[in-house]
Amino acid sequence: MRSDAATLPAAAARTRTRDFVALAKPRLNMLVVASTLAGYAMGDGESLGLVRLCGLLLGTGLVAGGASAFNQVIEREPDALMRRTRTRPLPGQRLQPLEGLLFGSAITLAGVLLIVASSNLLAGAVALATLVTYVAIYTPLKRRTSFGTVIGAIPGALPPVIGWAAVAGELPLKAWILFGIVFLWQLPHFLAIAWMYRDDYARAGFPMLPVIEPDGRSTGRQSVIYAAALVPLSLAPTLLHMAGPVYFAGALALGIGFLWLTVRFARTRGVKDARNVFFGSIAYLPVLWILMIADKL
Repeated sequence: MRSDAATLPAAAARTRTRDFVALAKPRLNMLVVASTLAGYAMGDGESLGLVRLCGLLLGTGLVAGGASAFNQVIEREPDALMRRTRTRPLPGQRLQPLEGLLFGSAITLAGVLLIVASSNLLAGAVALATLVTYVAIYTPLKRRTSFGTVIGAIPGALPPVIGWAAVAGELPLKAWILFGIVFLWQLPHFLAIAWMYRDDYARAGFPMLPVIEPDGRSTGRQSVIYAAALVPLSLAPTLLHMAGPVYFAGALALGIGFLWLTVRFARTRGVKDARNVFFGSIAYLPVLWILMIADKL
């Protein structure tokens, strides 16, 4: 009996710890950290060294985790109405909103301070701008208009800019090319998710494009437009002498492949093809970063 009694508090503590970790969405934010690393690797400047680089990446991950926590606090009621989110810690009432706010504030503050200490004020400012645009602009706008998806792509595209600012201390055109690549990449990714879960979004009152235009023509068309615009922009690093011909060939192949997935989705508007766009997008960006960095070395 004593053993069982001692086990219960330990199990409860582990559950609460997992719930706080879930607020930060560490697995999803790994791509944020990878994009920051790519921006750092491509930036023009002196190396920070391994310890400071780890501090930069950890800080970026913490700020991204804080943004996720704030987002879940704000959206806890619509999350409770959606099948894929109703078991999250807040709609599941395993954590209270105040706990989420305190946790998000703590890791955000720690993250910004760590970025500044590891690199410079500019990188910290970009990280803070990422948080503010995500939480204060995108999150409330998401409930009002389908254009919120486009606004949401802005903070999502800033991580490579954080990395560039950290190593270079400035933000030239090259840094904004990386921003543009991630910005355009996100939109077919988001639209595919919105199409797959359109019933969930409708139930929660989110006016996503597939919800307000349920035939899917606009969703498919916009996916193709953004993927088509991504192809030439993804080739710009070679034209700006950030990468060489190996990257150019790889980026072209990736872009055409991704575009083909969106064209197929636009034609069928099927869930299977939307899922293919989603998984294709998940593969596209890491491979593009690897090609870019490898070609610079």
